[in-house]
Amino acid sequence: MDDLLLDDYIERHISPEPEYLHRIDRLSHLRRVHGRMCSGHAQGRLLVMLTAMIRPSNILELGTFTGYATLCLAEGAPDAHIDTVEVFDENETLIRRAFDDSEYGVNITLHIDDAIRYMSTRPDGAYDLILIDADKRQYPDYLDEALRILAPGGYILADNTLWGGKVLDTHPHTDPQTAGIIRFNDLVARNPDLEKVILPLRDGLTIIRKIKKSTKPRSHTL
Repeated sequence: MDDLLLDDYIERHISPEPEYLHRIDRLSHLRRVHGRMCSGHAQGRLLVMLTAMIRPSNILELGTFTGYATLCLAEGAPDAHIDTVEVFDENETLIRRAFDDSEYGVNITLHIDDAIRYMSTRPDGAYDLILIDADKRQYPDYLDEALRILAPGGYILADNTLWGGKVLDTHPHTDPQTAGIIRFNDLVARNPDLEKVILPLRDGLTIIRKIKKSTKPRSHTL
């Protein structure tokens, strides 16, 4: 089956892409070398729906790029506050333009900073939802800090977790990005305090829930 035809079919049968997001997607491809990093129509609509279902009050995004996914999170949770962290200051002009072009931009605070450094400043349990889409080499480190600052019952969404199928390679990886993704996936899979599922959408999206620890024994009375 032709993947492009299937993508086109999917996009014609889901909620339409808002015009301002379409402009961000186009500018991402025109003005950035790696424009495909932009979440795009299908994944963006999924982010909106997941965020609306989770109903977070405080959201953290690691890796803003040009702001497409950020605004999808904001659309899904219009009453939430979003902190989004981008390490490359050359993206700031496009990001701020994107936020100014949307009614949801007022709920977003952009931080030009290193993701690990920023997370280290945040208190335990500060966020209900964290989207990880930054430096793949640091995914395992992001996970450690994310679990600390994520509230019990909160969610992590991790992008690119299938990494072009490279996660299936059996030989040792010298590519630090691939190694980082594989290590992250293994850590998530082995952690009994996390519920997790990988969606094979685009380059893989992992949905993780931090299980609340019950203080009361469960009743088995029928």
